Amino acid sequence: MSLTADPPACTVPAAGGSSTHKLVNGGADKLIFKIKSSNNNEYRITPVFGFVDPSGSKDIVITRTAGAPKEDKLVIHFANAPADATDAQAAFAALAPAGNITIPMSATA
Repeated sequence: MSLTADPPACTVPAAGGSSTHKLVNGGADKLIFKIKSSNNNEYRITPVFGFVDPSGSKDIVITRTAGAPKEDKLVIHFANAPADATDAQAAFAALAPAGNITIPMSATA
């Protein structure tokens, strides 16, 4: 089971902007994920919960609203998806994460 993010870091203007990243599943099992941010006031993540098919990928969009330049991070928790799961948020609540990825985020002036 492996999940990677491409690109592995996010840099956006402190005045606001967005960045698209691809979560890539390098394994043979469907994965489920949940994304947490160290700064929910200035960052919006879409989607927060989701699935990544075996050998597939899923785009996520990181949007920053205007604010002071600073360093933050995203942590993406993931696990093997239950075979019958259709609602990622509900299914993830019943699981223990099997791994995580950290994406450093930098808002520059």
